Amino acid sequence: MNIFLDILFVALVVYFVFAIRRSMRMSKASVALIEKYENDKNNPQLIEDIFDAINSDTLLRRIFKQNNATKKDISRLHAKLMKWGDFRKYNRYVPITSFFNVHTLNYLLEHKNDDAKSLTEKMMNHFHF
Repeated sequence: MNIFLDILFVALVVYFVFAIRRSMRMSKASVALIEKYENDKNNPQLIEDIFDAINSDTLLRRIFKQNNATKKDISRLHAKLMKWGDFRKYNRYVPITSFFNVHTLNYLLEHKNDDAKSLTEKMMNHFHF
C-alpha cells in the first residue's frame, strides 16, 4: 500500500510540475505579445502570433480543433474584445490574454456569435478586472 501511495504522490508532483511549467510558458508568451503590440494593437501580425501560440500548445490546439475555429474567428473575436476591453491591467490585456487560457478560449469559441459587450464582460470577470 505504501508503494502505491508513493507512486501516486510522485505522479501528482510530476503532473503539477508540468502544469505549472505550461502555465508559466503561456503567461510568458501572452505578456511578450502584450508588450510587443502595446503601441500597434491593430497590427495583423498579432492575429498570426496568437494563432501560432495556440497551435504550439497542446491544450489550446485541442480546444481550437474541437470548435472548428479558424484564424478568421480569432480576428473577429479580437476585434470584439478590442471594442470594449482595450485597456491593460498589469500583465493582463483582455484582447490578447483571453486566447491564452483554456477556459476563456473555449468560452470565446463556443460563443463567438455573441455581442462584443457580453464577451468582453465575461473575459473581464474571469481576469478580475
